[in-house]
Amino acid sequence: MKYGDKIIEMQGIITEVQDGAVAIDLKGRLGYIKIPLRMLITDYPLKVGQEVAFKMSFIEVINEEPNLKYVKNIERKEGRQE
Repeated sequence: MKYGDKIIEMQGIITEVQDGAVAIDLKGRLGYIKIPLRMLITDYPLKVGQEVAFKMSFIEVINEEPNLKYVKNIERKEGRQE
């Protein structure tokens, strides 16, 4: 990686709780994320409206060319295989 880490605390609000996932609206109009329950650490029962926080760095593209293995898998899943 070319750039050093700058870890930022992101915050959000739980907007949806499902059997296997939680949806979160990020504060500051930064978007929406849906994560598996196994990625969430909590001592409380999950409820819509609870605040959450996590640490994140910037995402950096590490290769100019797409990884064809993954592109083919995505196309196969979407039924676009030629």
